Amino acid sequence: MTAALNTLRQNFGGDIIEPGAAEYASAARTLLASGSPALVLRPASVRDVQAGVRYAAATGLELAVRGGGHAFAGFGTNDGGIVIDLRALADVEVIDKDRHLVRIGGGATWGQVATALTPHGLAISSGDTKGVGVGGLTLAGGIGWKVRKRGLALDNLVAAELVTADGQLTRTTAEENPDLFWAIRGGGGNFGVVTAFEFTAHPTTDLFFGRIAFPAHEAPTVLQGWADHLRTAPEELTSAAEFANPFAGGPQAPVEIHVAYDGDDPDAAARAIDPLRRLGTVLADDVALIPYEDTLVDGPTPPDGIHLLTRSAFTSSAPAVLGILTEAAATERPPYIAVRSLGGAVSRVAPDATAYAHRQAELMFVTNVIGPRPALDAARPALDTLWASLAPHVTGAYASFLTSATDEDVAAIYPPATHERLAAIKQQYDPANLFSRNHNIRPR
Repeated sequence: MTAALNTLRQNFGGDIIEPGAAEYASAARTLLASGSPALVLRPASVRDVQAGVRYAAATGLELAVRGGGHAFAGFGTNDGGIVIDLRALADVEVIDKDRHLVRIGGGATWGQVATALTPHGLAISSGDTKGVGVGGLTLAGGIGWKVRKRGLALDNLVAAELVTADGQLTRTTAEENPDLFWAIRGGGGNFGVVTAFEFTAHPTTDLFFGRIAFPAHEAPTVLQGWADHLRTAPEELTSAAEFANPFAGGPQAPVEIHVAYDGDDPDAAARAIDPLRRLGTVLADDVALIPYEDTLVDGPTPPDGIHLLTRSAFTSSAPAVLGILTEAAATERPPYIAVRSLGGAVSRVAPDATAYAHRQAELMFVTNVIGPRPALDAARPALDTLWASLAPHVTGAYASFLTSATDEDVAAIYPPATHERLAAIKQQYDPANLFSRNHNIRPR
């Protein structure tokens, strides 16, 4: 191991952060998880990434790859292993103005991307949080404020360059290494370290964006009406509902309907959004025309000792699921619940076209319990009961909203046929399962 470390020091041009260094404590943790890795590597180049991957393979130490560091399951750090932190590989460049082709470094965040593309009048369908990494979100799916009109983030990906387990830099597109291209669009970080993404962006205008709030006791009517409207609403309208917010009253918290209308025509936006305003007693309405860049927000940083217990699923049985969730929201200590509308451009892609297979779902929903470990342990039985009642009406899971990485989670994320194909590709590109700090696909 000493010889391997000496070789790494000779070949690595970025920062090597070891225990005892002044910045080790901050480098060792992510937004949602703490760790104590043996080394944190911050590559300054693709060659540095290759050196880091080869070092991890040679030593047998667990490897974690960090983009934005927002993984609920804490994949961006570990104990006793190697962390490759890609933050320095964050360039955003429009490489073909006519085709709106954008090249993005593997360590960039979506806030950096939106800021870089705004002067060009361009955008890429992405998530909703500035600090979330382009890599983690894209490799898992990418559900954001343009999803019904523009699809998932991964649907706009046209090429990627990644360092595979053998330390080689590999380019993948629909024509070049197509199986690998299929796999990384939904297969997470199982196949290598993506050092660069190429996306097709689209011309964008300002968006009508904001929230409409209703009283908690109107949740059953508002949420069912919301889901009904989204089935026929124009695809320019993407929406999400949040309720039982523990920071706004828990069971008494208002139901918040967040809307994003992808266009700047006020009359068209009103026709799409006004039916939602008529669903109940409007307590607040701050929908306004704003730049797309401003729809992305800063994600909160939990204080020390505060943790999350996050679960997700998809459904096309909106009445049953929303009924169960609204009943749960009215209990004494409900989970924080969020529901996101899908359909539109997402559903027009075949389920087997990418490794993200949940194309026909109407909604994706998330439950969150937030607090110190004892509070999470105390809440778990009621949460398990809630999910048992939801089970007949839901399917799958969204990898970006899970705090666990069990075999059951992996089976929910990837249906059997998808998993089998991913395992075969994993065998080809990572037979020793070097990239295992994820929702892991074991080699076939």
